[in-house]
Amino acid sequence: MEYFLFIVRSAFEDFKRSKMQTFLTSLGIIIGVFAVIMLTALGLGLKKYISDQFDALGSNTLFVIPGQISTSGGGFNPTSTLGTSFDIRDVNSLKRIRDVIAIAPIAMKSGTGKGTVKTENVTIFFTSADFFSIAGFSVDKGRLFDQNDVEKRSKVLVVGPSIAAKLYGTAYSALGKKIAIDNVNFTIIGIIASKGGGGLGGSDYDSYFFGPYTTGYVFNPNKQFFRIGVRVNPAVGLSAVKAEIDKVMLRRYKVDDFSVLEPSQILSIVNSIFSILNAVLVAIASISLLVGGIGIMNIMYVTVSDKTREVGIRRAIGARKSDILSQFLIEAVALSVIGGSLGLVLAELGVLAVSSFFPAYIDLPSVALALGVSSAIGIIFGVLPARKAANLEPVEAIRYE
Repeated sequence: MEYFLFIVRSAFEDFKRSKMQTFLTSLGIIIGVFAVIMLTALGLGLKKYISDQFDALGSNTLFVIPGQISTSGGGFNPTSTLGTSFDIRDVNSLKRIRDVIAIAPIAMKSGTGKGTVKTENVTIFFTSADFFSIAGFSVDKGRLFDQNDVEKRSKVLVVGPSIAAKLYGTAYSALGKKIAIDNVNFTIIGIIASKGGGGLGGSDYDSYFFGPYTTGYVFNPNKQFFRIGVRVNPAVGLSAVKAEIDKVMLRRYKVDDFSVLEPSQILSIVNSIFSILNAVLVAIASISLLVGGIGIMNIMYVTVSDKTREVGIRRAIGARKSDILSQFLIEAVALSVIGGSLGLVLAELGVLAVSSFFPAYIDLPSVALALGVSSAIGIIFGVLPARKAANLEPVEAIRYE
């Protein structure tokens, strides 16, 4: 143990004498660990954010969407093309199901919206007044559109606070203003309370407009919907209502043309897709760890050359090959751990910077991963230089210039 502590102290004294070289050698590890831990933290935060928003939909909500989608095994497996669209006949048929208490057909329109401050590309969800209760919306200022607006095809919109602030300077400034979207004029009658994600696929509702689906027919002459949201009587099990919805939809569509999903199933699909994406991003970020390991191996070869005479003297006075091997391995691991620790500190600072507006966080497995991977890189890339040092012949090493 005393010998081990001596080697560690000796390594850190060498690092102190060449601070810049130590930093540059560890830079690849620092960047790699920072990138991997930061991406992992953002991934954890995104999953929590999406999960929280789906929880807000409650346990008595169903979505009818195009295509037959299997979530077995937590995977995402569409078994048909998503080309199906629904219409008002489907909405009226589903509305007649006894335990359906609210229904929201949804059509979408993207276009250019001109505000008083700037012009932006915007997205409008055209839906029913029931949408707000299904999605758990509340109004911050003004009012939400109602059934009367739907029946009159009123050209009114409710807007999320983020896009309202972009177009009008502040969210509240949008209230009562006119907005032209693709040359069709609307009046903004309400600002929703900040909702964030929570749409199918984790949509950012704060950046969208919402209008009556009948008004949306001006952009949607075929009067078709890409999704239908359904709120079910909480006293009734979802499975029974899902069976009723299936029965109604099968009167017009094939079994592969639609799916009836609960928020938990949609969340499973989102998480499955995100997990694959996050794994790819982490793999790309890990390339810098490989580069850092190669850098450590190179600098350890230089260190072996610089300490050749020292190694020869130590071998001559009784040091074993295993002692020399452990000396250089410990130095390589120390370099890696220093880099890993600095990368972890930077990641903590990064998470702290974004935590005020996004729920990113670093968990204990991430910390263990950072230090474990950096230590492993030190061992893996330090073995060859350490073996070279251990195999030096004492007499030849002492003569080395």
